[in-house]
Amino acid sequence: MKNFNGKILFLDRSDINTDEIIPARYLTESTKEALKPYCLEDLSLPGFDPKRDVANKCAIVTRANFGCGSSREHAPWVLEYNDINLVLAENFARIFRQNMYNCGMLAIELTADELEDIFSTFSGAEAEVETDLEKCIVRISGSGKVKEYSFTLGEFDRALVEAGGWVAYADKKY
Repeated sequence: MKNFNGKILFLDRSDINTDEIIPARYLTESTKEALKPYCLEDLSLPGFDPKRDVANKCAIVTRANFGCGSSREHAPWVLEYNDINLVLAENFARIFRQNMYNCGMLAIELTADELEDIFSTFSGAEAEVETDLEKCIVRISGSGKVKEYSFTLGEFDRALVEAGGWVAYADKKY
């Protein structure tokens, strides 16, 4: 199972699409690992520098409709190869969300109010997340504050995450 604990990257915007997660010009790379340096390269947010801000993060906190756009597996892959295995958002593009689970990663949906609380409490601070998969709770801490948020996880998605992704799950089951 992947790591779902560590530092958070705050991306305060809705509708971050797959072309911003991994630009299409890099889709000809021959390995997943070759995508790594291009993670979020075309994302335009005030003060955001992907070369500086992506390193050493394990989670993204964002707004609604994360992963919209083209339905490509490369978007979760580039996050995975940058050790970002958890994304918290109001909702996800359907195919992107399933691709996350197929890779053994977590795409956790929280309400708009919960995300607003996270942004207003922790954005701009060195915040970290701790994920309790058994209890379906994420605990966020930073600036001397700690808050917990619960989430739901379907049985099959949980099985994919616990196995480490679809291929590992299929190897165990079939």
